[in-house]
Amino acid sequence: MSSTGGAEDVLQQVNQFWSMLDDLCDSDPEGYRKFIQKQMEEGAELSAAPELHSCLCTDMLEPKKGLLYVNVCSWKRVPAAQDPSKPLPLCAGKLETDTNENQGLYTVLDVALNPAVLQECKNDKNAMNQVYMLMLSYAHRQHGLRLSQQYTVVSHSPKSSSDDLHRRFGFQQSRSISKDPETAIQTPAALLQQISCLRSEKQDKEPAAQIICRPAEQKKKDLIQVISTTFVQPQKPEYQLEVQTDPAGIALSLELTVELPKVCSMSECQLSISKNDVLLEVEDFYYLLLEFPNAVNEDTASAIFNKRKRRLTLRVDVL
Repeated sequence: MSSTGGAEDVLQQVNQFWSMLDDLCDSDPEGYRKFIQKQMEEGAELSAAPELHSCLCTDMLEPKKGLLYVNVCSWKRVPAAQDPSKPLPLCAGKLETDTNENQGLYTVLDVALNPAVLQECKNDKNAMNQVYMLMLSYAHRQHGLRLSQQYTVVSHSPKSSSDDLHRRFGFQQSRSISKDPETAIQTPAALLQQISCLRSEKQDKEPAAQIICRPAEQKKKDLIQVISTTFVQPQKPEYQLEVQTDPAGIALSLELTVELPKVCSMSECQLSISKNDVLLEVEDFYYLLLEFPNAVNEDTASAIFNKRKRRLTLRVDVL
């Protein structure tokens, strides 16, 4: 099948999907609202951060002597185990080694499992012990660490704060904060309105976006299936920042143009602005934190996304 045919098939499926939503909206508005609300709730769950469940401590014998701390985390992004006979899915963060006065050399490793796995082992010590031993086995096989087979469960490890976990997992939490709490997230009604407009929209440019203002700031069959050592870091998009001046050379406004070839709609972008900088995030794809050369009036900011050129343009007045 040619690539053109494949694209047409996908477009046909998308059109069928929108048609089904239109029919549902007409025939059962309440069912339509519940469907959209459910999709939003499931999306929020998948975008939630990893949470520390428990921490193991064991002696590390090679390559250097010290302590190994394994932070066992709960994370809904990790798939649930489908079959006890198949490998256990996990996601691991970056290995971090450091020293302190009391413990000397120590190493920290974060591993995340689906919450359902940890919930099933909650009241079964043997099952939980098997999970812990698998975590130690992973550290040995993946990083070449020779470990003691004895471990203790401790209350916390060095560098086990939420920020530390997020950093090592490569997780970036949204920084968007709204002056009006009611506009900080998309409501089901807002999303319904967006969907209703999608099929009738024919222009290249989308309407001005909502801009959120914020304060400045292996060969053998494995027992473990490694989903990823870390999630792929979003890339910094290409951009151009221009200062608009009057005839006397005094700055009047700023215009930021960002190339977003992997973005199809403004709804995929999270844009927040302060008087000193702007933050643009597109989950899994782009991350741009840019400091302005001049202080701006964030209340004057407006943004337009050109769908044909895949380009975002932000304009804001200088104070």
